[in-house]
Amino acid sequence: MTENQRVKWIRRALRALAVVVLGVVAYLVIAPTGRYLLRGAWEETKILARRRPLADILADSATTPALRAKLQLVLAARAFAAESLGLDAGQSFTSYSETGHDTLTLVVSGAYRDRLKAYTWWFPVVGRVPYKGYFDFAEARRQERALNARGFDTRLGAVSAFSTLGWFNDPLLPSTLRSDSLTLANTVIHELTHNTYYAPGGAVFNESFANFVGSRGAERFFLSRGQPAAAAEVAARWDDEKVMGRFWATLYARVDSAFKAHPGEEASSVADRLGAREVLFGEARLALLHELAPRLKTISIRSVERVKLDNAVLMSRRVYLTDLDAFDAVLAKDGGDLRRAVKDIIAVAKADTAKKPFDAVRRFTGLAVPAVASDTGGGR
Repeated sequence: MTENQRVKWIRRALRALAVVVLGVVAYLVIAPTGRYLLRGAWEETKILARRRPLADILADSATTPALRAKLQLVLAARAFAAESLGLDAGQSFTSYSETGHDTLTLVVSGAYRDRLKAYTWWFPVVGRVPYKGYFDFAEARRQERALNARGFDTRLGAVSAFSTLGWFNDPLLPSTLRSDSLTLANTVIHELTHNTYYAPGGAVFNESFANFVGSRGAERFFLSRGQPAAAAEVAARWDDEKVMGRFWATLYARVDSAFKAHPGEEASSVADRLGAREVLFGEARLALLHELAPRLKTISIRSVERVKLDNAVLMSRRVYLTDLDAFDAVLAKDGGDLRRAVKDIIAVAKADTAKKPFDAVRRFTGLAVPAVASDTGGGR
């Protein structure tokens, strides 16, 4: 290649690169998802820019004893997660970032009213997810109202922590540190589970799995510190999670059957589906108050009374509470060895070509696979 040819080739390559860059910039500026990602990137950049190493805060004589105790707990929990559970801790939770407000993000979720299908959003890398977080709280409320106006059941919830899946060294946030010590340890282990394994498009499996690891991991963490009372409280909370998970699974199956009994898109069929679900929600509320509430160890009756019943709540609760007993079955199969159970569950999920990881986990333990497929958050 002559010098002139090389110059021409470089110019063509630079023009092609410029077109690609301009296309990406145009997408980020013009497309709604692009603008959303830009805002998220800006907020994440601010969080990362404000990071202060925990070691510096602990060495600061001005640090209060209460804050010092929580920071030491976080460092101990992440060390336990890495050394005893084999999770990828990286440099996550080794720094602190002041956000200036109590709630990190508001998360919008939605569901079709006459079918058990979550409204989903697509994002690069993670795929489709059944929720969308907003740093702009007013925008979150606007989006929830807009989704509701389009005929969807909606839910708006606050989030105190999140994981960048190992892309960045996630800092501790004020909203996370306000939690009690049991929740704090659980949250650290939960988020490090996402660093370790996250299946694109599998939000329900990812969150339910992390819920299992966070809870069972926190229980073992406190036992390792000689705090059996704290470990027992974590275990009691986990038992309640499983009770509620079974409640939502049963309600899901009943509503699914009722919807399937009235197929079609005619107005009469839609009305039949909506009528059937209201009957089931009424029955479920009675069961929740009179049968489940007395069995719950850590959830108050007032919290139970405030539970809203619609498809958005049904779908969003299942994001974190699906098939928790199956994960415990793996733990039992592995003789209570949580590190081994985590490794086995990840291996089973990775080997699952049908993209039904819950079914794969159940088969691994010998449990029956339910007729109603577990929702993975895919599809719109």
